Amino acid sequence: MRDFEHFVAIDWSGAKGPRQKGIAVAIAVADGGAPVLVDRNASWSREEVLHLLRDELPANTLVGMDLGISLPFADCGAFFPGHPDSPSDARALWRMIDELCEGDPNLEASSFVDHPQLSPFYRRHGNREGEHFRCDGAGHGRGRFRVTEHAQAAMGCKPYSNFNLVGAAQVGKSSLTGMRLLHRLDGRVPVWPVDPLPDQGSVIVEIYTSLAALEAERSASRSKLRSFEDLNTALATLGSPAVAGSGALDDHSSDALLTAAWLRKVHRDPARWNPAGLTEDIARTEGWTFGAL
Repeated sequence: MRDFEHFVAIDWSGAKGPRQKGIAVAIAVADGGAPVLVDRNASWSREEVLHLLRDELPANTLVGMDLGISLPFADCGAFFPGHPDSPSDARALWRMIDELCEGDPNLEASSFVDHPQLSPFYRRHGNREGEHFRCDGAGHGRGRFRVTEHAQAAMGCKPYSNFNLVGAAQVGKSSLTGMRLLHRLDGRVPVWPVDPLPDQGSVIVEIYTSLAALEAERSASRSKLRSFEDLNTALATLGSPAVAGSGALDDHSSDALLTAAWLRKVHRDPARWNPAGLTEDIARTEGWTFGAL
C-alpha cells in the first residue's frame, strides 16, 4: 500500500450554530511523535474545516472524518425508496442535500430532515419514528444500516443508523452536514471509496473512532477517553508517544488524537483498503468506513 506523510483525524458535529465545541482536529506525522491538536482561537466552524481541507491541507495527507459519508442503499435498493428523486449514488446524494439546504446557515441540514417527503425516513426528536425509518417496516430499532455498519457491529462496535436524529447516539445530522461539506469540496480531495484511492496526494476517508479505541484495547462501552492518563495508555497500546498533559480531557479531543495515531499505525495494512464487503456498487452508493473489516 502507499504511504502518507500526515494523518489528520476530525471529530465532527452536526449541531446548530456558527461554531461547534464538538469539532476537534488532530494531526500525526509519519516520522513519529505524539499527535497534536490543531487549535483555533475559538471553537471550529464547519466552514473553517472546509477551508482547511480545500486550501490548507498538508501534502500527502490521509484525512479521517468521523461521520457517515452516505446513507443506506443496498438494503432497500435506494436511499429513499418510493421517492421519485432518490439519488442514484453518493455524489448525487451530496448534491441533493446541499441544494435542499442551501438556505441553512453554517452548513446545517435542518431543511433536509424537515422536508415533507424525506422526514418519514428519519427517527426525529420526540422519538418520532418515520414510517420508512426501517426498510419495509422490518429491521431493528437502530434503523437501516449500510453494509459497512453491519461490518462494524460484527467487530464489536455499536453503530446507529445515519437516519437516526435522536439522543447521544444520533449520527444523522453530523452525516448530513458532512455530506454538504464533501459536496462543496467539489473533488478537490478524493473521498475513498466513492473515489478510487489515488496513487499520490491526499485522500479523505470515513472513520468511526470506536474502531481506533477497540484496537487500543478499549471495549465498545469504554471507547470514550476523558483524561490524559486514559488517552496516553491507549496511545501507548498503538505504539504512539504520549500527549503532554494531565487530568480531564474532553472526549472530542481525545477521539481526534487517538484516531490520528491509529491512522498512522494501520494505513499500510492492505486489508483496511480491501474489506470483504466492499463491492464497486457499495463504494459508489454507500461508501465505507476505513478500518471496518
